Amino acid sequence: MSNTLIIGYGNPLRGDDGAGYIVAELLRDLVHDPEIEIISQHQLTPELMEPISRAAHVIFIDSSVSGRAGKVNRIPLRPGPSCSRFTHHVTPESLLAGAQSLYGHTPEATLYTIPGRFFETGDELTPSVRRAVNELVATLEKQFAARSAGGSAWVTPL
Repeated sequence: MSNTLIIGYGNPLRGDDGAGYIVAELLRDLVHDPEIEIISQHQLTPELMEPISRAAHVIFIDSSVSGRAGKVNRIPLRPGPSCSRFTHHVTPESLLAGAQSLYGHTPEATLYTIPGRFFETGDELTPSVRRAVNELVATLEKQFAARSAGGSAWVTPL
C-alpha cells in the first residue's frame, strides 16, 4: 500500500482548468519519495479506484469555476454515492465509494480546489491561479518533507 496518492486533474489546454494537472506535474519533478505516487490526468476515471484502494491518503487537486480566483480551498472528503454508470462526471467521492465497494478500502482523502477565471482555449494560467498553484506545490512539498522526517499528521496552513 502506497502511503500517499496525489491525483491532479484538469485540461492544461483550457487555461485555468489545468491547475490540478499542473500541480501534479510540478510535484512529480520535486517529490522523489517512493511512498508518494503522483498521477496527472485530464479527468477522473473509474480506473483510478484501484490505485486509490492501495493508498493510505489520497489528495485530489482540481480547478473550480466558483470561488475567489487564485484561492486554494482544502476540503476533507468522504465516500459519496456510487454511480451505477460512470460518465464524464466522475467525482472524487464516487471513486472513494467505488474503491471501498470493489477493493474493501477507502483511504483518508482531501480535495484541493483552485478557483479560476479563464477556461477558454489556451495553455497559460491566469496570474492569480499561477500564484495559487505555486503556493500549493510549495505547501505540499514542505508537508511531504516534514512527514519523511518523522511527522505524522496531515496538517496544512491552506
